[in-house]
Amino acid sequence: MHNNHNSASKAKFNFDMWAQLARENPEEFERKRRIAVASVISNAPASMQNRLRGLQWRIDMEIKRSKNPLDGCIRINRMMIDKVYAPGGLLESLRRLTDNHSLPAEKIFGASAKIIPLR
Repeated sequence: MHNNHNSASKAKFNFDMWAQLARENPEEFERKRRIAVASVISNAPASMQNRLRGLQWRIDMEIKRSKNPLDGCIRINRMMIDKVYAPGGLLESLRRLTDNHSLPAEKIFGASAKIIPLR
């Protein structure tokens, strides 16, 4: 069931607090980070939660494989760039949508769609 995330969206992210916690108590930072991530995923629509958990697992594995925090950031940045620019990525998907927009409706929705003119 989709939880209401109004209270989560009203809360502001306090970067300075998280940065200080990461410096002074990395174990507590990691514990709180996992709780915050789990909360975001559980507040997402149910249809997206498995995909988000899988993505978070991949992110966590890249962090675990990294030599240091900077290496972890670089690895995650590469993941994001791949999701945008790689074949089948966001950019290609957007281009496909734009290209399809210029096609006749029959090509997009199939010949069985009934087109109702707007007057």
